[in-house]
Amino acid sequence: MSTNVSQLLKRIRKFIPPLDGSLHKGQSGRVAVIGGSESYTGAPYFSGQSSMLLGADLGHVICEPGASTVIKSYSPDLIVHPLMCESKRATADRPTSKIVEEIAAQLDRLHCIVVGPGLGRDPMMQDIAEGSIREARKREMPIVIDADGLFLVTNKPELVMGYEHAVLTPNIMEFKRLAEKMQVDMNGDATTLCAKLAEKLGGVTIIQKGQKDYISNGKETMVVENQGGYKRSGGQGDLLSGMTATMLAWKKCYEEGTWKHDNDLSGHEMTALAAFGAATLTRYCGRKAFEKRGRALQASDLIKEVGGAYVDLLDGDEPKVKL
Repeated sequence: MSTNVSQLLKRIRKFIPPLDGSLHKGQSGRVAVIGGSESYTGAPYFSGQSSMLLGADLGHVICEPGASTVIKSYSPDLIVHPLMCESKRATADRPTSKIVEEIAAQLDRLHCIVVGPGLGRDPMMQDIAEGSIREARKREMPIVIDADGLFLVTNKPELVMGYEHAVLTPNIMEFKRLAEKMQVDMNGDATTLCAKLAEKLGGVTIIQKGQKDYISNGKETMVVENQGGYKRSGGQGDLLSGMTATMLAWKKCYEEGTWKHDNDLSGHEMTALAAFGAATLTRYCGRKAFEKRGRALQASDLIKEVGGAYVDLLDGDEPKVKL
């Protein structure tokens, strides 16, 4: 393991809540996933569940009623709110504005939200997601945006423009579409491209997923290249979004002084470290799951590795394995 990676993991440990009995329920992170539609129920589950398995105390999913019962059946640990609405079920007494108000009422109890897993591209669902992002920005909440949340941002980049608490997690095609929207010159190496797009968006943090993961806020760039799994099954990005959200929730708890610490980390640094830590953990989960499952690997195999990945990489003063 390079000194750089080891040192970054050491910095991450500084804003992980202590597990010594001193904190009460919710003080190690309260996260909500905003997404989940009739057709897509797995993605919000994987995002919310991975968030909790990494260490968040409370995990919420805010979704469409057609998805809520299904998601509840996946896990009794997630708190599911059937507040969203697809266009075909819209009623005059619950317009988009009222639904956004209902979601906004939940935000004050949370540390971080993930927008996009299972969201779909239905116009009303997209409008609700837009309103939720705007409400989160008013509260200066960390926001992770993935999947069809990125479709929304590509159409309306002003939603995240200049918002330093936003982390975007595009895959190759999502990155390409967003870069084209922002008229980013696609010439140059991947490190340069990620930085260019982050700068164009006013300093948001981007995790550009690929054979290597590039993380940049337009000023500083990191590369995550520990070995992952070779099988690219659907749902792996949802684990990344959920674990990123937990780390950003820990950042929020650190900033609020939830436990005593040396106040050695800035919010800017912690956002970058959260992205780096989540990407490193996700790739490690992929590697461990692939060793066991090979070609049969699914996202449900990766999620079983989250707790062990934390122990191997972040529990204690030094990692227990070589990346």
